[in-house]
Amino acid sequence: MSYRAPVEDMAFALRQLAGIGRLSGDHYEAFDDDLIDPILEEAGKLASDVLAPLNQSGDEQGAQLTGDGVVAPHGFAEAYRQFAEGGWMGLAAPVEWGGQGLPRTLSNAVLEMLHGSNMSFGLCPMLSAGAIEALLAHGGDAEKKKYLPKLISGEWTGTMNLTEPQAGSDVGALKTKAVPQEDGSYRISGQKIYITWGDHDMTDNIIHLVLARLPDAPEGSRGISLFVVPKVLVNEDGSLGERNSVQCIGLEKKIGIHASPTCVMEYDGATGWLVGEENKGLACMFTMMNAARLNVGLEGVGVSEAAYQTAYAYANERKQGKVDGVDGPAPILHHADIRRTLTTMRAHTMAARAICYACGVAADLSDAAEDEATREAARLREELLTPIAKAWSTDTGVEMASLGVQIHGGMGFMNETLAAQLYRDARIAPIYEGTNGIQAIDLVGRKLSMSGGRAMDEMIEEVRETARAARETNDPQLGQIADRLVASADALREATDWMKAAMRDEREKGLSGATAYLELAGDVIGGHFLTKGALSARADNSSLRGRMTALAGFFAETSLAEAPGRVSGITRGGDSFLAESEALFGLS
Repeated sequence: MSYRAPVEDMAFALRQLAGIGRLSGDHYEAFDDDLIDPILEEAGKLASDVLAPLNQSGDEQGAQLTGDGVVAPHGFAEAYRQFAEGGWMGLAAPVEWGGQGLPRTLSNAVLEMLHGSNMSFGLCPMLSAGAIEALLAHGGDAEKKKYLPKLISGEWTGTMNLTEPQAGSDVGALKTKAVPQEDGSYRISGQKIYITWGDHDMTDNIIHLVLARLPDAPEGSRGISLFVVPKVLVNEDGSLGERNSVQCIGLEKKIGIHASPTCVMEYDGATGWLVGEENKGLACMFTMMNAARLNVGLEGVGVSEAAYQTAYAYANERKQGKVDGVDGPAPILHHADIRRTLTTMRAHTMAARAICYACGVAADLSDAAEDEATREAARLREELLTPIAKAWSTDTGVEMASLGVQIHGGMGFMNETLAAQLYRDARIAPIYEGTNGIQAIDLVGRKLSMSGGRAMDEMIEEVRETARAARETNDPQLGQIADRLVASADALREATDWMKAAMRDEREKGLSGATAYLELAGDVIGGHFLTKGALSARADNSSLRGRMTALAGFFAETSLAEAPGRVSGITRGGDSFLAESEALFGLS
């Protein structure tokens, strides 16, 4: 099976579900609707013809640590060269630094293809994109001139270095030191773990963004600063100089993404330069992490799509059982349970795609809209959708990859099948960039209360508007979908009101229901977008009309139908284990 980018579905999601057309204007002068299809088609060729064929071979070979550093699997360096020469790294970067100035949302769609065709490969440009974001937002003129053109062209790659052995997600506990030097640079010393693409042989230089602590820094997260530390020092004329004192000293042995080197990095008095202000590094790093959270959500979408395609191809080939009208053993696609599973995969994939693309459009609008009111509304929507896009979509990726294994039966449990690899690869995404539990805490602890709860209130009202529009068609099928959508919006409203009160008055109870609340929110918002898709395809008499109506209807009668019954799991689910923590866990 070879991944084929679902260009038609992606273009539909960009235009009709996420509303990318709202991004035309002075800020995106180079963008218009006519660019969407050719960009997706060309990126699809790279993903399908270059990256997908390397996916399983890269998994089997893995990245290797040698005496000269990390070596990527066979074919990866050439694939990266084609990626860079195609200008894909700079698709959404500012023109003044060598980019093409297109919306990040369009770049997000391309990133979905990279992850769907070869997630290990896709992680490398994803990290570079985060480094570019951080330097654009917080870098000084010297750092921007030195690093941005090469990162945007793809000649160099970027990383972010947060985690340390003793710190985990608690970055305030990090111990890496930064000692100021007379020339304005800093000596960086310490060890970082889980550094994706921290070293490789695909480019001449790697630009590390590293969190470290100054000698007189306050304790905890208030005392963290951000530094740019190149693998190879860059001379004033832009040429490469001496090798810096940073190296990969080990590769993590992982259950998946074997072709992506996850490095233990050692900084031994490496030369670096401050990015942003002293002791304000966490705010700078969050610029990278916010972009990365949406991008990780797209990993879930990409793997979910690949799992569907792989399972569908297998279901067409594998013959087993008797079916009326088919002589001999029938392809298992004829069995209703298999088709139900494949429909589950396709509906959830499209819902996750829509959530992520809508989050991307909101992020772009928050920067580019011409009036302040629109920018503020877009900022609130982006803030609300980011944890949902990250967590719901990556959970979807794992669940749909698991269903793909199930369709393969015993073959799915064999390491040589792509279905097994996708399941292994997908499992890291719910952990990346703040685990999904952390995303749920962010949603209920920060996003529900911002601006007096306006963000979720407006989202729920938009869901209701979609339901009203479905009813007004007088189409019985859309009317039934509308009924489910209204009931699920009511459930989300009830859960939201309870959660806001609980986080104010009984925080521990609120936190106990945070993950279940995020799951409900993702289902309702995903159902909203699928219904919106059915309406749009119907109005335009699109070739997707039957497909979108079927997906929306199935999602409504499965996921949305369960929404009302899930409220008690949010509001009451924590009662027993909180009350009996000593008996259950030995906590006094």
